[in-house]
Amino acid sequence: MTTFSYWDTAIIIGMVVLYIVVTSIISIRLRSRNSEQFMVASRNMPVFVVAILLMSEFIGAKSTVGTSQEAFSAGIAASWSVIAASIGFLFFGLFMAKRLYSSGEFTISGFIAQKYGKGAKLIVSAIMIYALFLVNVGNYVSGAAAISTVMRINLPTAAIITAIVSTIYFAWGGLKSVAYLTIVHSAVKLIGLAILVVVAWRLTGGVAPMMQAMPEHYFTWKGSLSQGTIGAWIIGTAGAIFSTQFIIQAISGTRSANAARSSTLVAALLCVPIGVALGFLGVAAKFLFPGIKSLYALPIFLQHMNPLLAGVVTTSLVASIFVSVSTVALAIASLIVKDFYVPRYHPTPEVEFRVTRRISFVVGFIPLIFVLFVPQILALSFFTRALRLTVSVVALIGIYLPFFNSNRGAIAGMVLATVATTVWYLLGNPFGIDNMYVALLTPAIVIVLEKLLFPSGPSLKGSKDTPAETKGLAQNKSH
Repeated sequence: MTTFSYWDTAIIIGMVVLYIVVTSIISIRLRSRNSEQFMVASRNMPVFVVAILLMSEFIGAKSTVGTSQEAFSAGIAASWSVIAASIGFLFFGLFMAKRLYSSGEFTISGFIAQKYGKGAKLIVSAIMIYALFLVNVGNYVSGAAAISTVMRINLPTAAIITAIVSTIYFAWGGLKSVAYLTIVHSAVKLIGLAILVVVAWRLTGGVAPMMQAMPEHYFTWKGSLSQGTIGAWIIGTAGAIFSTQFIIQAISGTRSANAARSSTLVAALLCVPIGVALGFLGVAAKFLFPGIKSLYALPIFLQHMNPLLAGVVTTSLVASIFVSVSTVALAIASLIVKDFYVPRYHPTPEVEFRVTRRISFVVGFIPLIFVLFVPQILALSFFTRALRLTVSVVALIGIYLPFFNSNRGAIAGMVLATVATTVWYLLGNPFGIDNMYVALLTPAIVIVLEKLLFPSGPSLKGSKDTPAETKGLAQNKSH
C-alpha cells in the first residue's frame, strides 16, 4: 500500500487543480451567449457528442462510486445497475427519441403538456426538479468521497469544491459548453477507469484467485441481489431515461430526429463494458480489503499506485463528478426557467438569459445542505429513477393509449405515485417490494380507475390549455 507524503499529495492536487483551471478556461471560451445556445446548443451537436452526453448522464460520479460500492457486498451482478442504462437507451432509441425530438419540446414537462395540458406540465416539472435535486445530492457525496480520499480533506470540504467548480462549468457554459467539455471529461474518466482496472487486476492476480477464495455469489449473474431488485433496476433506469430532463435536452441538440435516435443507440453500446469494469472493481476491493467501508471500494485503489497514476485517476474521478453535477444542475435550471419563471414574468431574451445564470448558481449550491444526510448511494440513485419512472408511465400512456388522456387522471396519478414512492422508500421497501414497482404501477392504476369512475372527466380534447400548447408547438417547429 502506498502512503502518500505531503509532496505526493501536493503533486496529485496540482494535477487536479491544473485540470480544473484548463477546463474552466475552455468552458468560459465556449460559453453560451444566448438562451438557445444555453438550452439546446442551437440544435447543431453531432451524434457522437450527444451519445457521450447521454452515457455520462447515467454513468457519472454516483453510478461510478455507487456501483463499485454495491459490488463490494452483492458481487459483480451490481454491474446490472449500469447495464440497465444500456437496455434503457436501446428502448428509448427505438420507441421515444424521434417522437420527442419531433415534438419541438426540449423539456419533458413541455412534452407532457401536449398530451395532458398545463396543469400536468407543472406537476411533471415539480417532480423532475425534486428527483434531479436528489440526484445531485448523491453526486456531491460520491464525488466528495473520491476527492477526500487522496486530498486528505473532509467530506464537506470536498463537496464544496465540487459545487464551486461544477457550477462555474454549467452556469457560464450552458449546454453548448457542457456538451464539448463532456467529451474531454469522459475521455479522462475512461482513462482513469482503465488504470483502476489494471491496478486491481495486478493486485488480485485476475479473476481466478478471487473465485477460489470468495463466496460463489460474487460471480453469478444475480449475486446476492434478488431478481426483483435487478428487474427494478432495469425498469427504473429505462423509465428514468424516458423522462430525464437532460436526456430530452441533449437529443434536442442534435440536427434531426434520426440523429437523435442514433445518439441513444450509440450510448447503449458504450454502457456495457463500463458497467462490468465497475462491478469488477467492487469485487476486487472486497477480496483485497474486506474491512474497509463499502463507500471506498473504488477510491481505495488510489492508495495502491504511484502519485502520478493516482493523480490521473483522481483527475478522472473529478471529471466524472463535474459531468454529473453539471448536466443535472443544467436540467434543473432549465425546468425552473422554462416552466415557472418565463410563464410568470415573460422576460425579454436578454433578461431570461441573465436570470437563467443566476438561478443556475443557486441550483449548484443548494445540494450542499444535505450532503451529510445521504444514505446508501446506489439506493438513492434508484429511488430518484423511480420518481422519474412515474413521469415516463404517464407519457407512454399519453402516446400509446390516447383513450386515457385525462388531465385529472394524469395529475392525480403522478402526485399519488410520487408521494407513495417516497413513503415506500423511506420505510425501507416493506414486504421486500422495491419502491420502483410502486412508481411503475401507481400512476397506471390511478389513471385507469379515474377513467372508469369518471368517464366524462377532462381530457386532452376538452382542455382549455390545448390551443396554447398547440400554438407553442407550432412556434417551436417554425424555429
